[in-house]
Amino acid sequence: MLEAIDLYKAYPNVQVLKGVSLRIAKGEVVSIVGASGAGKSTLLHILGTLDRPDRGKLLFDGEEITGYSEQKLSAFRNKNMGFVFQFHNLLPEFTALENVCIPGLLGRRNKKEVSAKAKHLLHSLGLEHRMHHRPGELSGGEQQRVSVARALINDPMIIFADEPTGNLDSHNAEEINRLFFSLRDQLHISFVIVTHNERLAAQADRMLAMQDGRLQ
Repeated sequence: MLEAIDLYKAYPNVQVLKGVSLRIAKGEVVSIVGASGAGKSTLLHILGTLDRPDRGKLLFDGEEITGYSEQKLSAFRNKNMGFVFQFHNLLPEFTALENVCIPGLLGRRNKKEVSAKAKHLLHSLGLEHRMHHRPGELSGGEQQRVSVARALINDPMIIFADEPTGNLDSHNAEEINRLFFSLRDQLHISFVIVTHNERLAAQADRMLAMQDGRLQ
């Protein structure tokens, strides 16, 4: 479903990616591990179209998307991809329900339908009694489940997770771990997970190791 071909990325004085190629199948969970500075997050951001490579191609269902305009790429990303980050990236002034709705509203979907879908997702994630609370009123595990619901609101084909359990205690980390694999089994969503959590990484269908900007 997603294919990266010979990706290169550099920042001032640092060559971060050095010819990375990989394929992600539909419904596959792939973990990416490696030391800090190996290029894991940079690769994840490029695969998720949040950043562009200096060289190389990115194909989605066989169509090259590397050359899309920013506007077209943004619409494509909103429709097909979801994101879960270590620090949640929830907007503090909005409730859990409102945070989940945002990607759907940005996609210009019907407001009532988006709200109903968001409520359903929060209910399915055990947050039906917390949906009107703001992020500051939620625990770390609850905030991360809200961010998972937000990632799911537009029925994405793939979710990118960057250290999704890095800011959680062991119990909540295990809950998020189980949640990802349950969602894969139920919805056939692909997951690409950058993590230092060895337990989570080892349970993936494939575990890829990065070292010095290359996949080992």
